[in-house]
Amino acid sequence: MKTYPLIRGLGYYVPERVLTNAELERMVETSDEWITSRTGIKERRVAAPGQATSDLSLEASKAALDAAGMSAGELTHLFLCTLTPDAYCPPAACILEEKLGIRGKAAMDLNAACSGFLFGMDMARAVICMTPEAKVLVCACDVLTSRTNWADRRTCVLFGDGAGAVVITSGDAEKRPGDAAIKDVRLLSDGSLGHLLTVKGGGSGSPMRLGDVVGDDFFVQMSGQEVFKHAVRNMVSVCEDVLAANGLTGADIDYFIPHQANWRIMEAVAKKLGLPLEKVCATVARYGNTSASSVAMGLAESFQTGKIKPGDKVLLSVFGGGFTWGAALLEF
Repeated sequence: MKTYPLIRGLGYYVPERVLTNAELERMVETSDEWITSRTGIKERRVAAPGQATSDLSLEASKAALDAAGMSAGELTHLFLCTLTPDAYCPPAACILEEKLGIRGKAAMDLNAACSGFLFGMDMARAVICMTPEAKVLVCACDVLTSRTNWADRRTCVLFGDGAGAVVITSGDAEKRPGDAAIKDVRLLSDGSLGHLLTVKGGGSGSPMRLGDVVGDDFFVQMSGQEVFKHAVRNMVSVCEDVLAANGLTGADIDYFIPHQANWRIMEAVAKKLGLPLEKVCATVARYGNTSASSVAMGLAESFQTGKIKPGDKVLLSVFGGGFTWGAALLEF
């Protein structure tokens, strides 16, 4: 009988600071009605001054370890999926390792933009396939408000900060209530479309030099309508591939957690997959687009609030800059 890697603990964390649409109305030329009707977002969380990716990741990781009944010292690998690391060097995963009070693990950052969580989860699967005794922490976290232009009403309304984490081990161990088998993961990318969603500034292609003034290149820039079109088409396609490969249809899915970018995108994908909206995770109204962490956060919160139950088949789907996208099938 084939065994699958298991998610054995789920955790998430959001900063305390809530930024509402009403507050944004006083910052830029926008309105609650305009934001809500186009995105479904009512509020988002913003990291406190000095609160970095590793800080949010620490809280989510501790929650996931507690849920797994494990200590940080039992981990063998730490993957931190982020496009907003604390610094270029050292890797944020190594900073997280230190904050967890452990040493000598394999810690690394992974950047697949908003798709990062599924890329990290698939990397954990590969590690466990080669090393069954491995115990892998996959944390997804972004502090995108640090890369938000608060004068750009098209993008500043979209993003929030947060972190989600899972602990993944071999499926050889006994599956407990609350554990989820990772049945399938499919990942794709298309670099020819990368120019449609960017944060260019500070990289080696657009380096910061002494005396430079921070400009638009240092913030998120997006061709919204083009991103919408590609996101819907590609998320639907990869979800259909995962379902077909596992002999399933949308009717077999108990819960769907898409990347929480925009309610319109999420609604369009669900409808094309034949999924009723009551089966769709929707945290976007409260947290906004939290980038790599959105699906990890949605997974943890949905399980903790009873929306996901033992025996449920859960479909995940992501889309992000690169372009990158993917889907995964879990069974609780």
